[in-house]
Amino acid sequence: MSRVWKRTAAGFLAAGMVVTLTACSSEREPAAGGGGTEEGAASAEETLVGIAMPTKSLERWNRDGANLEEQLQEAGYETTLQYADNKVDQQITQLQNMINQEADILVVASIDGTALAPVLQTAADRDITVIAYDRLINDTENVDYYATFDNYQVGQLQGQFIEEQLGLAGGAGPFNLEPFAGSPDDNNAKFFFSGAWDVLLPYVESGQLVVPSGKSPASNDDWQSIGIQGWGSDTAQAEMENRLNSFYSGGTQVDVVLSPNDSLALGIAQALEGAGYTPGQNWPIITGQDADNANVLNMLADKQSMSVWKDTRELAARAATMVDQIAQGETVEVNDEETYENGVKVVPTFLLPPVVVTPENVQETLVDSGFYEAGDLGL
Repeated sequence: MSRVWKRTAAGFLAAGMVVTLTACSSEREPAAGGGGTEEGAASAEETLVGIAMPTKSLERWNRDGANLEEQLQEAGYETTLQYADNKVDQQITQLQNMINQEADILVVASIDGTALAPVLQTAADRDITVIAYDRLINDTENVDYYATFDNYQVGQLQGQFIEEQLGLAGGAGPFNLEPFAGSPDDNNAKFFFSGAWDVLLPYVESGQLVVPSGKSPASNDDWQSIGIQGWGSDTAQAEMENRLNSFYSGGTQVDVVLSPNDSLALGIAQALEGAGYTPGQNWPIITGQDADNANVLNMLADKQSMSVWKDTRELAARAATMVDQIAQGETVEVNDEETYENGVKVVPTFLLPPVVVTPENVQETLVDSGFYEAGDLGL
């Protein structure tokens, strides 16, 4: 018998959904004979949780992994945490190793959401429960739950910020816009772009926003045409440099850059600085996401206008709660059972709300909450 109760053959797919006033919940039926103090439940000490994170090269994933591991270990769970250097094959190997170690639950922030079906079939064959963490895992029935932020809302907040700052709703314009999208292999990237583009595309069509580079997707479905593989800062910098050199001669200026996250925003800011743009003078509006330390410093130096903050401590806490509910054979709380269709099934999801951070509210949002020390930001 494994450390934790295992799924019956019916498993989650046969489970009903219980709707409450604030959330819906997914019922799981534990197998008979599980250990622990309650029938069908296991103690935390008997439960091994595998945590698969995509990379240590981005600050946010270091925070996510550390926060989740710390919360689970404090609750008494055994954990194994692995980072995959943004290499899909490496992540698959790490997941296989966790399966071989007889993990009971896997929490997976995927690199490529379409590449994990075979290894997750192996996990399902061994009755291992899978939680997709922040990035939806596609093309497989063997993902049980999804914990994430409202990724469409992230993009909406970016688009609405641009709309408000430029006075677009009041008819202002034209302004020169350069839009970017995230990594084509990241399922979240399409939600970020769709949220922003639903706000901005009408202004592109009306002529209030002009895209001199011509890199303006005709619809949300074309977002990958401007995607930056691997969310690379260097790749975004090279792309922005190319656009500036090719389309912004003769005094034409960039007024606004839609950047879906902070990693891209760093590269874009480097390109602008290299092209002679000056903060406080002709620096464009630049959006972002994650409130990474370097980007918050850029905001305070007028090199980035905003970032959509997703408090990874809350996401880790939600994932840890899901782990505990699964291990104890309890109802797993979700609040969205319609949006996240992965090509095979709609994955029961818990969505958390994102927050806009600007230079004006850095102290209130990031420092007062304890996410950063004031000294980290020179405050």
